Parts: sequence; structure tokens; C-alpha cells
Amino acid sequence: MSGIFKAYDVRGIVPAEINEEIARRIGLAFQLVLDADDRALGNTVVVSRDMRSHSAPLAQALIEGLTAGGLDVQDIGLATTPMNYFAIGHTRAAGGVQVTASHNPAQYNGFKLSRHGARPVSGDHGIPLLEQKVAAGDLPRAEKPGTVSHGSVFEDYRSHVLSFLKEPEVGARKLKVVVDAANGMGTLYRPILEATGIELTPLYFELDGTFPNHEANPLKEENLRDLEAKVKETGADLGVAFDGDADRAAFIDEHGEAVGSDLMVGVIAGELLAREPGKAIVYDLRSSRAVHEWIAEHGGIPVRERVGHSFMKATLRKRDGLFGGELAGHYYFRDHYYADCSLLAVIEVLNLLRTTGKPLSALVAPLRRYAKSGEINFEVADKQAKMDELAYRYADARIDYLDGITISYPTWWANVRPSNTEPFLRLVLEASTPEELERLKAELIGMLGQPAEH
Repeated sequence: MSGIFKAYDVRGIVPAEINEEIARRIGLAFQLVLDADDRALGNTVVVSRDMRSHSAPLAQALIEGLTAGGLDVQDIGLATTPMNYFAIGHTRAAGGVQVTASHNPAQYNGFKLSRHGARPVSGDHGIPLLEQKVAAGDLPRAEKPGTVSHGSVFEDYRSHVLSFLKEPEVGARKLKVVVDAANGMGTLYRPILEATGIELTPLYFELDGTFPNHEANPLKEENLRDLEAKVKETGADLGVAFDGDADRAAFIDEHGEAVGSDLMVGVIAGELLAREPGKAIVYDLRSSRAVHEWIAEHGGIPVRERVGHSFMKATLRKRDGLFGGELAGHYYFRDHYYADCSLLAVIEVLNLLRTTGKPLSALVAPLRRYAKSGEINFEVADKQAKMDELAYRYADARIDYLDGITISYPTWWANVRPSNTEPFLRLVLEASTPEELERLKAELIGMLGQPAEH
């Protein structure tokens, strides 16, 4: 059972690792995760689910556990994870749970858990306690069970997201946008996308938890090929790919080329800072140096943070930040309860395309200052020993240990960190020129071993 409790959520294969009995126990244990601040807002927990075939029975079992523990449940049914976060904040609930395995294949499922204000329950706050209580069977039942109510937050969420949309000028050309929902929860966004005034070309907008067309993981290049081809075929201005629970988005420019999510953080940050200069923008430490530079150049305060939504959200709150984002395609907004909202990222990109009249490639071009590798994975038996070896080899660099080890020189930097979710060391490398990048990549691969096939 211990393998299902991850750094950011609970996730595993159904039914071998996650089943209705486990869901019921997690529901019963959730009362112990909520603290006095959560309880001050009442006793209600928002529950929603994705479209996987096992999500409905798992959600039902979870609700049985929550109510047996004395919590009231607001069941909002099928929803994206950002809609779950919105519902928690909007209804001032004590917490919430989204039943989903995000971008994982069809045989997986799990739970994304939040406290009040969409604050994450994570490996640093709550998940170890949850694991301990579930394993020990320390699951007290309430004398008076909680109640269940049903409702929808869709219309409120729709109004919330569209409130950030800038209206196109009278007579302006309609933007053509191709959106790949990957048969996942992004399908629910169709009426909101259509309400933005774009000419929408939908790809795989049928809910199907077997993911018949491709995995709902836009980080993998092979999952973007259909979208890239459709952007080229239709002459679209923009392509967007959502993951399974629609909390992440990948962007494709008008040439059918994928744009790194770190560069998109910079692009969106520039738009938001034009409205509120002087605010903090949080970015993860795998991001290009250009992102830090761009934020500063646009009057913002760049804040570098370790990888992971719990760290990003906590820092965004602490710094009263405006916006943040990660290389994995999560975009965090102060005005969305400091939580991720892929659809708000799409709205801000549409705003930029309309107000500047520039194509996405031109908006991104000023951030393409350096040559950068993607994330390269290595299976390493002793991860700490390997990072120590890197520290010794590059002892004359500026080194920090915010997340793994980051080695910085004037013309290049590299981060090597242990994955929070998989048995890998992950390398990201950036250099001033493509030639320097290739030389350093070969050097570092020589030290870390053959890249894993992943």
C-alpha cells in the first residue's frame, strides 16, 4: 500500500494498488489531515472525479469514508482538477478531493487532496500522516455521519475564467485555435473556449478513460504530433494540449512547433506584469535563465523555487505573488486561489495574441536566448553519491542545493535532481550556444550513465 502515497498525491494501479476499500479508508482518514484553520471554515469537503471507468465507484467509496468520519460532502461530479480547486475556494470549503490519475495511463487512478483555499495536501503536509493512519487502521468513525449534497460549479467557474478575457477589437479577425483534450477532462472546457470568440478546432473531445488516441500527457512529444499536424493543416494561430485532468497545458505556435512551458511562463508573466508591475513571479529552477531575466525586465520580482506544486503554491502565497509556472506545464494564478489553472493560461495567451497582433512565435522569440536540453532521465543506484561526484567535479562553480544540485557558470548551468515520483535522476542543462550545449551534454552523460528510455 505504501507505494501509492506519492509526493503530491495518492496514485496507483486499479484494483491491485487502489480499490474501493482503499478509497473508503482514505476518506475516513481525511478528517485527520484537516487542521483548525480548515475546520474554521466548516465541515464540508468538495469531491469531484475524472472520466476513468473506475473513478465513479472510487469517488462513491471515498464519499462513504468522508461521511463516516463526520465530514459533509459537496459532490460536484465530473470536473477538471482546476474546477475542484476553484470549488474549494469559491464555496469556502474545508478541503477537497479530486479522483484522478492525471496524465497516467488508463489502468491508474488516485486522489489529489486539498485543504481550505485549495492548499495542497502533499508529502510535506498531510500525505505521510494519511499513509500512517490508513496503514495502522486508525480511522475513527463519527457518532453522527456527514451528509452529501450534489451540485455544479461549472457556471461560476465559467464566469470566473471569462472575467479575465479581453474582448477583441471590433472587426478583428477570429483567432483559429486547435485544442487537443486527449479524451480527458479538458473536454468540459469546450463551451468556455467557444465563448472566447475563437474559431475552435477540437481534437479528441470525447470523454474516454481508455485514451484511445494517445496518452493524455502533453510532456511527451509523441502525444503532440496530431495537434502539431492539425495546426499546420488548418493554418491555426495556436494549438493547446491538456493533460488527463486538465490541470496542465502545452502550447503549440502557428508553425506547429511546441513551445517550452518555461518560456510560456515568461510570456504570460509579461502580460500580467503589464497590469500589476512590481509583483513576484515564481518559476521552477529547471526554467531557462531567460525567464528570470524577462520577469525582471518587465518590472517583476523573479522568485526561483524547487519543483513541485506544493512548493510553488506555498511560495506564491508567501510572496503575495501574481503568477507562477513550471516546466511541466502547470500555471499558478493568485486569482485562482494560488492554484493551477490551465484554462486561465490559455485566456492570457489569447489576450496577448489579440492585443499585440503578433503570432505566438514572435512573442516567444525574445526569450529564446540560450540553447537548452529537455529533461533527461538516468537510472542511478546511489543518487546522492552521483550528486556528490558532480559537486566535486564542478567545485569551482556556483552550487546550490535548493532541489538536487544546481551547478552554475557564466555561460552554462545544469540541474540534477532526484525525481519525486519515479526512480530517476533528472538532468536539465542550458548553455549560451548549441555547440557548448552538446559538448556539456556529452560530458555530463559520461558521468551520469546512459539515459533511461522514458
